[in-house]
Amino acid sequence: MIDTVRGELGPDFNVDKHFTPSYNPWEQRICLVPDGDLFVALRSGKAKMVTDTIKTFTDTGIELDSGDHLEADIIVTATGLNLCTLGEMEFVVDSQPVNFADTWTYKGCSFSGVPNLASSWGYINASWTLRADLTCEYVCRLLNHMRKTQTTKCTPTLRDEDRDMPPRKWLEGFSSGYMKRMMHKMPKQGDREPWINPQNYELDKKMFRKSPVDDGVMIFFKVVVLAKVFNDQFGDSVTMPCHATINLILIADLAEVVVSVRVARLSPS
Repeated sequence: MIDTVRGELGPDFNVDKHFTPSYNPWEQRICLVPDGDLFVALRSGKAKMVTDTIKTFTDTGIELDSGDHLEADIIVTATGLNLCTLGEMEFVVDSQPVNFADTWTYKGCSFSGVPNLASSWGYINASWTLRADLTCEYVCRLLNHMRKTQTTKCTPTLRDEDRDMPPRKWLEGFSSGYMKRMMHKMPKQGDREPWINPQNYELDKKMFRKSPVDDGVMIFFKVVVLAKVFNDQFGDSVTMPCHATINLILIADLAEVVVSVRVARLSPS
């Protein structure tokens, strides 16, 4: 790639300084110039390449750590991005807010202890949609399994042997600043399937397409339909006055379902 840049810009351009990064390809994102317009502008002198670090912004431009000053009328920022989990939406499970930094990633798409939730995250080192598609295929397998088994809730749950896993960063081998700054706020990954977030298409294909849906980690729940319980107790045709109030309490766990129904019948005023 660097030799291609040299061929575009000629022997007098300092390619080593301006186009030779300190990281390997895909450790950070690669910028593509499909039609070569950037190189055309640099060769013509209409654009200038400066490689440095920013010390501060000034009234008229940018002061660099080298002491140079770049005059600018408009500054377009392309840094400072902060990652977040699921768009910073607030999630609550059993009246407790979810802190995703305390969770373990399940196959890179779900979260330990958080039921009925999957998110799609692509590849940082390949086509984004490759992994997004695999995630969607797995979610379809999951939903089909729940329909077949008539279950309504699924929760990734740590097994006893998983509780001593050494935590690893949610993404590894990617040195971009916006990634490194926010990894402490992202879910952890472990050292074994399915508590991993691989950026590897071949491994992901096997994990998403071939591994069993009911793997002993994704725990499935079957919740009794409340309307059926109500009808079993009160009959199929229950007429309620206009001021009637109904308080329904549903408590479900792995062993039993307890339903408490209280009906207050009030005469119309």
